[in-house]
Amino acid sequence: MAEAKGYGDPHGYNAPLGTETYVFRSNGIVPNSSLPLIVRRGAISPSEHDAVRTFKATFARNGWTNAWLNGIHDYHHYHPNTHEVLGIVSGSGQVRFGGEDGDLVAVSAGDVVVIPAGVAHACINASDDFSVVGAYPGGADYDTIRDDPAALATSQQRIAQVPLPEADPVDGADGPLMKLWT
Repeated sequence: MAEAKGYGDPHGYNAPLGTETYVFRSNGIVPNSSLPLIVRRGAISPSEHDAVRTFKATFARNGWTNAWLNGIHDYHHYHPNTHEVLGIVSGSGQVRFGGEDGDLVAVSAGDVVVIPAGVAHACINASDDFSVVGAYPGGADYDTIRDDPAALATSQQRIAQVPLPEADPVDGADGPLMKLWT
């Protein structure tokens, strides 16, 4: 893992405060990505009346649809055919990104995580009220692959064909994703 460009970069784009970026390289089991995983702390203030609707509406307004509400699988998996956004609706959890040897990242209500195609993720620990809205650019259907070395070469070919999103899932065409994923 290596920190990607973000706030405080004297020679490039400075992402908004509260933005963390991580780059995970292939570990021979999961492909991961050269695009940075983006964690935006407190990116969406969940409505106390309908937090799920707040997340889904924000993502849909920016072209990220095919939304679902649930938790995060407790096993390492990735999507070789699409990027994914996760909005933490309630509770808190610890998610390992990048596979077994990746980084453990704490997330809580209001946080948004944008996961590039191929980056492995698994929920390691979560509060009882942990709830997540997920969505995909252009409403893509997603394939789920577990950490399987036999699937690595095919997955890498598929990931190379995944287009960049047309908008950041929170801030649209001017959002940090559009600058961090160039």
